[in-house]
Amino acid sequence: MTTLTHARAGLPQALAHEWIKFRSVRSLVWTTVTAAVVPVLGAVFVAATGSLQPDDTVFGAGLTLSVPAQMLVAVVGALVITGEYGSGTMRTTFGATPRRATVLAAKAVLLAGVTYVSALVSCSVAYLVGDALLDHGKYAQGEPLPALIGVAASFTLAALLGLAVGTLVRHSAAAVTAVLGVFLLPSLLGPLFGDAQRWVAGTSPTATLQKLTQTSDATAETVGSLGPWPSLLLVASYTAALLLLAALTLRRRDA
Repeated sequence: MTTLTHARAGLPQALAHEWIKFRSVRSLVWTTVTAAVVPVLGAVFVAATGSLQPDDTVFGAGLTLSVPAQMLVAVVGALVITGEYGSGTMRTTFGATPRRATVLAAKAVLLAGVTYVSALVSCSVAYLVGDALLDHGKYAQGEPLPALIGVAASFTLAALLGLAVGTLVRHSAAAVTAVLGVFLLPSLLGPLFGDAQRWVAGTSPTATLQKLTQTSDATAETVGSLGPWPSLLLVASYTAALLLLAALTLRRRDA
């Protein structure tokens, strides 16, 4: 009973530590803020320049720059753990919380909470800005709900994917490169696979986000033929698998 109680008490304590560390690292805070601001600036830019296709929706236009923002939160996810390896503070973290899986779980919970809330608010504001500035008679409205919930979830999965890759790689530059490769390579390499291009390209987190934002660029040839919600489930599945692998690897190797 004592051991069980200690295990349950470990996560809240580790989560409190992770929150203190997160808000004390300026690069993490400012990258998170930038990721929240980018979609809103994108909505203003698109509305001001009218740089969208006739078949775009107001919702899709408002979230034009959601993909770069999603990549930024993935970078944050990687840096949350690689920064500690780089600075040498990971040993201190494991000294305070010996159960390494608890440390990873605390980082994942913190990232999920911060990313989901910030993405939901940011993308909702971006949509409202686009809705206020764009000509409703010229563009279809789109369906912001429940799509915004899925968009925020896709941002969250991107951050968790970054965390998993960062845990496995441990080096900041290599982790960021690997994470961005997961986002970009499926689309870049898709044409090499002929008829399978739509399946290869559709595995990218960015493809899922494009489907959810209902952009006219989300054709079956470029983002796959799966619907937005099945695509989100696919990304969630391999992100969970990578996190499990990261947790097992974290337990077995030296800090």
